Amino acid sequence: MATQQTRVAGRLLVAPSVILLFLWMIVPLAMTLYFSTLRYSLLDSDNVSFVFLQNYGYFLSDPNFFSALVNTLVLVGSVLVISVVGGILVALLMDQPIFGQSFVRLMVIAPFFVMPTVSALVWKNLLMNPVSGLFAWIAHSLGLPAIDWFTNWPMLSVILIVSWQWLPFASLILLTALQSFDEEQKEAATLDGAGAIPFFFYLVLPHIARAITVVILIETIFLLSVFAEILVTTAGGPGVATTNIAFLVYKQALLNFDVGGASAGGIVAVVLANIVAIFLMRIVGKNLES
Repeated sequence: MATQQTRVAGRLLVAPSVILLFLWMIVPLAMTLYFSTLRYSLLDSDNVSFVFLQNYGYFLSDPNFFSALVNTLVLVGSVLVISVVGGILVALLMDQPIFGQSFVRLMVIAPFFVMPTVSALVWKNLLMNPVSGLFAWIAHSLGLPAIDWFTNWPMLSVILIVSWQWLPFASLILLTALQSFDEEQKEAATLDGAGAIPFFFYLVLPHIARAITVVILIETIFLLSVFAEILVTTAGGPGVATTNIAFLVYKQALLNFDVGGASAGGIVAVVLANIVAIFLMRIVGKNLES
């Protein structure tokens, strides 16, 4: 049992890292809150005035805000569906004994370690280019017209790119859950004559339910701030077709040079992300307790 002296010593040893982490989180947030109450433009940095909550009103009443919010929700929801459903299928395949299993698993997981900017450039220039891209070559080979993905299907293009990045993560987590499945249950189900579909829905799916909720929670937190893929491929366009909350804040800060408005947008994004995170944490908590 730890004594009073060891508890105090442990707290003193941990205190520097805790204080540093606290400052690392709180200082930028406090500065963002402060700047969100100012009328502060980089084009007129000498003329700074206190406007309290006006920046929040301007940001929330921006005609592009509702579109950005809808785009954010569509992007997050679509990628979650693709990555979770696809992750389950990929995990089931990787769980089967095949030749070169370790190499196959490595190749499936590899996209997750590619930088978002690099993967977006690869998809934009090598795969989805309407003139020289792989998809255009396949379309021409079949006698079909090539699709200008980022003009005709901009949001779908971004969803495909982001899903390709996050599918390996979901597959890895779900594969780990599958490998913990009790072999005795598999044998019992086989002896009872359970088909593949009932076996999946009544045994496999409940077993990996906790892993699915964890995947949804982690992916949602990161997907709410998708930015690099949009900047590299569509730049939020055409118009605001692919502008999400993160990209709208970027435009306010670095294209409109409005530090105050961008800071207010950043706080709004943080609040929305925390609301979603709290909601998902409740779902995950209930699932883990069941």
